[in-house]
Amino acid sequence: MFNKVLVLLASVAILLIACNSQESEHVEKEKHKSVETAASIPDESQQEKEQDEGTQMNVQEKVKPEYRINQETWSFDPIADADPKVVLLTFDDAPDKYSLEIAKTLHRLKVPAIFFVNGHFLENDENKAMLKEIHELGFPIGNHTYSHVNLKELPEQEQDREIVKLNNLVEGIIGERPKFFRAPFGSNTDHSKKVAKEEKMLVMNWTYGYDWEKEYQNKNALTEIMLNSPYLGNGANLLMHDRKWTNEAIEDIVKGFQKKGYKMLDPQLIETPA
Repeated sequence: MFNKVLVLLASVAILLIACNSQESEHVEKEKHKSVETAASIPDESQQEKEQDEGTQMNVQEKVKPEYRINQETWSFDPIADADPKVVLLTFDDAPDKYSLEIAKTLHRLKVPAIFFVNGHFLENDENKAMLKEIHELGFPIGNHTYSHVNLKELPEQEQDREIVKLNNLVEGIIGERPKFFRAPFGSNTDHSKKVAKEEKMLVMNWTYGYDWEKEYQNKNALTEIMLNSPYLGNGANLLMHDRKWTNEAIEDIVKGFQKKGYKMLDPQLIETPA
């Protein structure tokens, strides 16, 4: 009888050990399976990031040109049913002394503009950093030639250099080439237009501008003439410069246009060769 009890107890022990072993193996398999499943599920923050990037990409893909330059008036005509009551803000001779301040003011006011740059202002690290910051604030950078010379006075090879060398320099600083070209003094040549086309830039002059004229080199006079110029109209292409008085007047100029019912034209909506 005693031997039978021992045999029975031994059998029970063996059975319990086997069950525990199977259970442990099952648990380990489940743990391993859980790890694999977790690894296959993207992190929520990563999912959100990918969704945001996808959304941004889709938005960029959906942006279509809404305005086309009129080469007779250098103003902008709406394509289809785009709002005609817009003006484009542009600033030449950047980035000298006041371009970054102007850009920060415009950024605070949430209005767009194009900054046309010269290469001779980008020969030091301080101004390169200034250009990069202007671009990072969201403002497109335009080509205003390397040396700000009259292209009509240069042979074709030098015109190439003035335009392409600056594009190369700008790309090296901000990572992209300009999409807009404005010749100094509005002095385009057939060759400069050809080079601009090859570089996939839109050639533009301007509708009006005054801040280089002596009588408008103060805040009040410049604000008054910019808002009440006889050339002001839908799609006007407004020329201003990196100047102290322009920097002082720009907020009043922007608010004045808005009060008149004008929107500042977003350069991203302009049709370009690119």
